[in-house]
Amino acid sequence: MIILQWIRFGFAALLLLGGMITLLATIVGVFRFPYVLNRIHFAAKCDTFGILLTLSSLIIMIGFDTASIKLLLIIISIWVTIPVASHLIAYLEVSTNSNITNEYEVMRNDAG
Repeated sequence: MIILQWIRFGFAALLLLGGMITLLATIVGVFRFPYVLNRIHFAAKCDTFGILLTLSSLIIMIGFDTASIKLLLIIISIWVTIPVASHLIAYLEVSTNSNITNEYEVMRNDAG
């Protein structure tokens, strides 16, 4: 029984470490990318994945309990709200920035 607890602890520690590394990469990426749209995209992807890993490790450590159900609901709400919020911020940047073609490389489809 103690071996199973250590395996559970090790798996939760790996998930927590992966989540912390992902969230650290988010901090570095937000300061490193030059454009707002790149920052928003990177932050939204890494935040969502980092929070998923971190809260999943907490669910594993708690076990099946009402607190784990609450953490699962938090994960679901974060998976819904972060992409929507980042999309709205990116839409606001594109619609209000009058120099968007000067600041960003515009992708054109020349194949057609």
